[in-house]
Amino acid sequence: MRYLEQHPMIMIIFGIMGISLSAIFVRYSDAPSAVTASYRLLWTVFLMSPMVWGAKKRRRELRGINRKALVLCGCSGIFLALHFFTWFESLKYTTVASSTTIVCTEAIWVALGYCLFLKGRLAAKEVAAIAVTLGGSLLVAYSDSGMGGGHLYGDVLALSAAGFVAGYTLIGQVVRTTLSTTAYTYIVYLFSAAALVVLTAVQGYSLAGYGGNTVMVGLLLAVFSTILGHSIFSWCLKFLSPAFVSASKLCEPVVAAVFAAMLFGERPAVLQVAGGAVIIGGVIFYSRQQ
Repeated sequence: MRYLEQHPMIMIIFGIMGISLSAIFVRYSDAPSAVTASYRLLWTVFLMSPMVWGAKKRRRELRGINRKALVLCGCSGIFLALHFFTWFESLKYTTVASSTTIVCTEAIWVALGYCLFLKGRLAAKEVAAIAVTLGGSLLVAYSDSGMGGGHLYGDVLALSAAGFVAGYTLIGQVVRTTLSTTAYTYIVYLFSAAALVVLTAVQGYSLAGYGGNTVMVGLLLAVFSTILGHSIFSWCLKFLSPAFVSASKLCEPVVAAVFAAMLFGERPAVLQVAGGAVIIGGVIFYSRQQ
């Protein structure tokens, strides 16, 4: 562990690989999006529970949580559930490259939400970065609109997923001032899993009957994309700057697109590549201003 603390870039690479595999794993699921997302969160909660409930400090923290924080965690969990559902659904209609790139606009929607709901302000350069990023999204959408097969609908779902995860992030900024990362994420994952199970039932689906493949996809998503993906980035914040960690996540669309090209034969069009580059450039520029 000390070696990894001295060389955190190794963990960054593992984190990038973990989140980049998320879209790939989803493609191998035969179940509806809500079912796949349910398995991801249920497995995550199951794997985290021994660590959370086995520590006296964590048990005390969970039992002492106030009603306001619990309600906010519930709202955050619902936003996260909607993020996973709309993103997984988008992957059925559009390419991995387009979907993952558009979801990366999360930082832009967080900025707008910060201004609208938390009374924040944006500098002129930050507004310019948002405009550039949105311009890149329009390029991707324009390219996909000519491909048929519901590609544009998939892009809209991916954009919705970015908005939902931005809501999850904004609420987290508020709640994390009173809760530890472990307690916050565990409670949020619990609510998110519950919301997805309810969504599955409302759609008329069952969690059973899809074979071991769907269960395994959910486990892989929980282990690689959640615990060894997003959790690793949280760990890296102890040793690397937030701006660098955030920027490193923007490698996800590139790595995911390479995997998709090798496994599914998806070759992004020129406008898709150009739009993706503009989006990533805009988010990087915004992060540097922050």
